[in-house]
Amino acid sequence: MNIIQTSVYRTCLILTAMLCLALVSHAHKGHEEKKDTTQVEETSQNKAYAEQPTTKAGHQDALEKHAHDETKVAADLADFPNLHPLIVHFAIVLLVVGAFLQVSNIYFLKTEIAWIAFGMVAGGVLTAYLAGRAFHPHTHGLTEHAQLVLEQHDFWADLTINFGIIGAVAQGVNLFVLNKKRWAVALVGLILSIVGFSVSQAGHYGSQLVHIEGVGPQGNYLESGDHHH
Repeated sequence: MNIIQTSVYRTCLILTAMLCLALVSHAHKGHEEKKDTTQVEETSQNKAYAEQPTTKAGHQDALEKHAHDETKVAADLADFPNLHPLIVHFAIVLLVVGAFLQVSNIYFLKTEIAWIAFGMVAGGVLTAYLAGRAFHPHTHGLTEHAQLVLEQHDFWADLTINFGIIGAVAQGVNLFVLNKKRWAVALVGLILSIVGFSVSQAGHYGSQLVHIEGVGPQGNYLESGDHHH
């Protein structure tokens, strides 16, 4: 088996594992959101947000329609208040695994590992950009504490995108120009380690927004209308 065949084979294995991890992560997140829905609805009545008119009538209609159809198990994309959670998990897995491969390649110096890391980082940056820009949810009526958490989430998300772009470009230069110099591999590994850490922090604050602050489940605190914002 030549180098190209080996690279393709390993890429398929890693991408399959990555997809499985992303699907499991999304399924777990959806399960936790469902359990927290009742508590969020009860406590939200005591918040200032409850005193403001909501703007999620369209999504609420979709929820009521879905609730009355007991035979429908899988929700449609239109039933979700926002598509951000469906996309962002791919960015997390791709960037973290890509960073791990690049750091391990400081020792191995294998071309196929470098290419797989490059592909994962490029895909991770693209999905992070989509999740953070095109599909970033717009909020309103947040509590003061939730707003602070959101600011931290956005800070680490922006850092992920910016350093991710730098890391992807640096890895491209390393592959096409520097020809696997160990110091260059180490430098890219350092940049991608920052990316892996920042995306983990963004994910932490994002989970806190959903599961502690109650932002997102059933469209709470989210502006309605365009699912791409």
